[in-house]
Amino acid sequence: MTTFTKAVLAGAAALALASCQVAAPPMAEAPAASATPTVAAPAHDIAPAPQQVAGASAHPGEAVYKTYCAACHDQPEATRSPAKDTLKQMSLQLINFALTEGKMKAQGALLSAEQRAQVVNYLIGAKQPANSWTSAMMCDAARMPVDLAGGPTITNFGYDMHNTRSLTAAQAGLTKAQLSKQPELAWAVGFPDATGMRAQGAVVGKNIFVPVADAGAMYAFDISVPDKPCLQWVYNTPGGAPLRTSSAFGVVDGVPLLVFSGQDTTVHAVDARTGKAVWTRHVGTYSYSTTTGTPSILKDRVIVPVAQFEIVFAGDNKVACCTNHGYVLSLDPKTGEQQWRYDTMPDATHVRDRGDGKSLTGPSGAPIWNSPSIDEKRNLIYFATGESNSPPAHKNTNAVIAVDLKTGKEKWSFHATPNDIYNIGCDLKSKPELLNCTSAPETVYRDVDFGASVILGTHSDGKQLVYAGQKSGSVWAFEPETGKVAWRRPLGTGGALGGVHWGIAFDKDTVYAPISTVGVPIRGEWDFDASIKPGLYALDAKTGKIKWQYNPELPPGSPGLPPGTPPIYPVQPIAMSAAPAVIDGVVIAATLDGRLHALDSTTGKLLWIQATAKAYTTANGVPGKGGAIDAASIYAANGLIIANSGYGSFGQAPGNVILGFRPGN
Repeated sequence: MTTFTKAVLAGAAALALASCQVAAPPMAEAPAASATPTVAAPAHDIAPAPQQVAGASAHPGEAVYKTYCAACHDQPEATRSPAKDTLKQMSLQLINFALTEGKMKAQGALLSAEQRAQVVNYLIGAKQPANSWTSAMMCDAARMPVDLAGGPTITNFGYDMHNTRSLTAAQAGLTKAQLSKQPELAWAVGFPDATGMRAQGAVVGKNIFVPVADAGAMYAFDISVPDKPCLQWVYNTPGGAPLRTSSAFGVVDGVPLLVFSGQDTTVHAVDARTGKAVWTRHVGTYSYSTTTGTPSILKDRVIVPVAQFEIVFAGDNKVACCTNHGYVLSLDPKTGEQQWRYDTMPDATHVRDRGDGKSLTGPSGAPIWNSPSIDEKRNLIYFATGESNSPPAHKNTNAVIAVDLKTGKEKWSFHATPNDIYNIGCDLKSKPELLNCTSAPETVYRDVDFGASVILGTHSDGKQLVYAGQKSGSVWAFEPETGKVAWRRPLGTGGALGGVHWGIAFDKDTVYAPISTVGVPIRGEWDFDASIKPGLYALDAKTGKIKWQYNPELPPGSPGLPPGTPPIYPVQPIAMSAAPAVIDGVVIAATLDGRLHALDSTTGKLLWIQATAKAYTTANGVPGKGGAIDAASIYAANGLIIANSGYGSFGQAPGNVILGFRPGN
């Protein structure tokens, strides 16, 4: 079997066994990325075609599922894995990729080709790829050419280079008066076999360019006719590898580029006019490298953050722990050639004997999940990192970091939560049978990454601060030149999937921070404040003082949390995890039950709530269904609020639609 990738992140598009300790051989370290970029990648092997099995007898794949999969996928809230019902909605291509080349490669290696085909058939039957919808939705001759007139309004995860996630009325084509009215659905587009919609589109003029992770494809849509979107081109990833990031847009020597990245650490640079690849480049170095943060395109470079997910496997004694860490790359935008590389820490070396004659190595960790903020005035890039996976806990874990834009040299680093050594399956107490685990007091064991992208905010008086939201529940502000803390506002203590999860926003001297999970009191960090609940918090950008807070409630008749629900998991329907959007004085946030909430950005007054978790008749004829709203899912273009609905990870409701809402009457 050819090796298309050595890494793929846990999530809606993967078969995540998460904290289950299924015996699996260690993954060999992937070779360093080639010095020469390519425009195609080798296709990975395809599993034998599933065979129909007579219904009268037990399906042979059921036994395979119960042996290797059920322990996690039958309890998704506790294991952070897609539920069995979510797996059944995935495509043959996606499940096979996960088992042969992706995150579940180690588990898939335990199965014979026949067993793999049996369990895939048990889950999805003889499902075949369904791409016929694209030809029916193609634009007519007048709308087929990509018209980039009007210029870009959303160029990366944070909409602009400073990651503010704020749009003016002119950029969005929507005024506060229009946004104050209950919206109505203009159109829905569905994607076959998708279970999670995690990426927002780049917006240029009346075009949106949307990567769909499960489909392994980028789609160019013309939305010039408000109620009739049409498709201009489709870019399919070589080998069908799932995508991971949102799309960046930039113009380099007259070429309009879209740059985005996949679960297999392939960076794709595509001509926005044609959907043709300009270059692709594999950037993964370590056995569990992956890409989640959206790249940034400048005139002379593309900045690419790289994460890693060793955390998922390090609790297994068969895995050599721990060798991976995060890094940032600067690539030539014309060729993909590497210009510089910044590593969050040195390569791991022997720390101590695990107790079985094998080495525990470190330092490791510091994945970079978020998208960089670019400060061209100071010639700096700001980003933030995640936890450690093995001792010693490096200073650049759970840190906000600034590096030189031209050289990649570190300017400053702030270590927010020291000694956070965390691997799934371990805990604070000693587990001598788990040889890669670290116990208290060597670790605080919290998993409080900076998952949200860092913002460079400019105040009304011209002063600037760098803002970062952490899964610990804290929002931080820093001096851009030095990294000195200007203020910190704790909003609970968060948790492994809580606190500030996917993003914050900035507009007019205010930071908007959604809180997914409050967590439990920790002395010296956050003792207790009964008024702090999951919701959206407007913070004074200069002081961190709470201006207003909005704490959503469940609709009447909705079931509450299941008894005994762990406090660290954001399975609460009212949790706010997705990155918010600010549009002309209205902030739009989302709860995990699939509802959009629009608030006056100055007062916090609720303007409207729009439910999305339902069935849709779609513009492209694909059966559509909404679900949870998470990740990067809310933006605006050409007079429409655009939202993804569906996120099938962590026990949340899957879905497969992008929705366009226009102002109501």
